[in-house]
Amino acid sequence: MQVSPRRTTLATVAASAGVSVATVSKVLNGRSDVAPATRSLVQAVLRQHDYVAPSPRRAEATPSATIEVQFDTDLNAYSTEIIQGAVEAGAEVGAGVVVSIRKGTDRTAAWARDLVAAGRQALIAVTSELTSGQLAALSRARLPLVVIDPLNLPRARVTSVGSTNFAGGLAATHHLLSLGHRRIAYIGGPATAACNQARLHGYRAAMEAEGVPVPPGYVQTGHFRYPDGVAGGATLLDLPEAPTAIFAGSDETALGVIEAARARGLRIPEDLSVAGFDDTQIARMASPPLTTVRQPLREMGRVALRTAMRLAAGEQVDSHHVELATELVVRGSTAPASAASGERPGHPGA
Repeated sequence: MQVSPRRTTLATVAASAGVSVATVSKVLNGRSDVAPATRSLVQAVLRQHDYVAPSPRRAEATPSATIEVQFDTDLNAYSTEIIQGAVEAGAEVGAGVVVSIRKGTDRTAAWARDLVAAGRQALIAVTSELTSGQLAALSRARLPLVVIDPLNLPRARVTSVGSTNFAGGLAATHHLLSLGHRRIAYIGGPATAACNQARLHGYRAAMEAEGVPVPPGYVQTGHFRYPDGVAGGATLLDLPEAPTAIFAGSDETALGVIEAARARGLRIPEDLSVAGFDDTQIARMASPPLTTVRQPLREMGRVALRTAMRLAAGEQVDSHHVELATELVVRGSTAPASAASGERPGHPGA
């Protein structure tokens, strides 16, 4: 049986050269504070012993921190943009990013401890509804938290990142009003979601400023998903006096509205104008391309990641809530209200 030769150590080289281990280390690292003669001697001894430097430790090869970006629902175009921004920021600061899906009911008492045990330095929760118990568990585990577009506003002071949702809702509705539409409906997300409430308030503020009433049934709620747009759009378009324009609280919802309209033989935008919110890739790929409110999702992911890193390092943040500016992007899904669409009954062919 062969026995593997013992690996040459720095101590062995130092003893052979008659210098200290520190001097050998300086030579290996290319330090300049070693006399030329001593450097030559150490290099000769290193070659004589066929010294091979050890591989970097695994801990040194991995990022200095790992941040978990956690969603409580299936990923979609919105999620992809957030993740992209977080990953880009992580690469810039040398942090690893782990993406997971953890439903609200799965966030048990051991949830925060599991995150810490897995080596997470901070948590970014996206569009999540966090209970006081879950917040307390994170606090006990000393795990910093940053929330993107929180679905609720806990009493505890939670660091969060969002956008100017009210201004976005206001801009989208003003755009539809400027096109001559007066029967404008809104399909949003969960009624209790802070971002949805802000968008809805922006919609109502624009309607009120123009003196345009919001008829009963013109506000629908859902989960910012495609099926919600299909169902909510069907409900609105089947009303006795259907809207001529619909502002959807997300791009996915807007595409669902467009499908509901097509199923009823309505044309976009000739018979129905549709506006969305987010400006994800699907807004540009829609047919026709979707007029929408651009939410800086990638930048939100970047800001959340950098904020989480600061909290993990024990630093103070300038503000516990950051709102990034939204911008209306006009494309082909909205058009002036025509006399035909303005008089269009709720049921085609009626």
